[in-house]
Amino acid sequence: MYRHLPNSLTIFRLLLAGVFFVLLNQYRYPAGPDWILWISATIFTLAALTDWLDGHLARRWKVETAFGRIMDPFCDKVLVLGAFIYLSGPRFVDPLKVEAGEFLTMVSGVYPWMIAIMLARELLITGIRDEIEGRGMRFGAKLSGKLKTILQLVAIPAIIVIVALNPQFEPHRWIAVIRDLLVYTTVVVTVISGIPYVSGFGRAARGN
Repeated sequence: MYRHLPNSLTIFRLLLAGVFFVLLNQYRYPAGPDWILWISATIFTLAALTDWLDGHLARRWKVETAFGRIMDPFCDKVLVLGAFIYLSGPRFVDPLKVEAGEFLTMVSGVYPWMIAIMLARELLITGIRDEIEGRGMRFGAKLSGKLKTILQLVAIPAIIVIVALNPQFEPHRWIAVIRDLLVYTTVVVTVISGIPYVSGFGRAARGN
């Protein structure tokens, strides 16, 4: 029965993602309430821990199922990309900056163009995976992809906590600088992490 635990954790992560989205849907900056952000960050962190745990157990028990190979990356993308979509949405727009006609208006520091870049990366890697596995070759996760996932799973709850700390409050402007460094680093690493997959596919294609 324990062999089904990794798959159960994957399903649990998807349920946590649903709760996470419902909570964020109740928030609007600057009215809050801020307690939603703290609980959302906690739930996201718990979901991230289940991602690590189900992978750890699957490797330890040498359990690999078709369900896990499909659903595990699917749940990860739903959780991560869904979180970034919310953080770049209207609930995190600073109305005072909009009224002032400023260019940077997101209190989260996340903008839709960033989501487009990250989504393009995921779609490209998914297409490469389908092509390589369709040729009967294995397509395992590379170190760059794992580091990208870790950074994203750390960045999202950190950004939510920073918003809860109100980086627009003048004495704490330095928090906004940390937020922006974290956001842009995540976007850059996400893009760079795809390079080994693309180059690996190029070598495989030339080999055939």
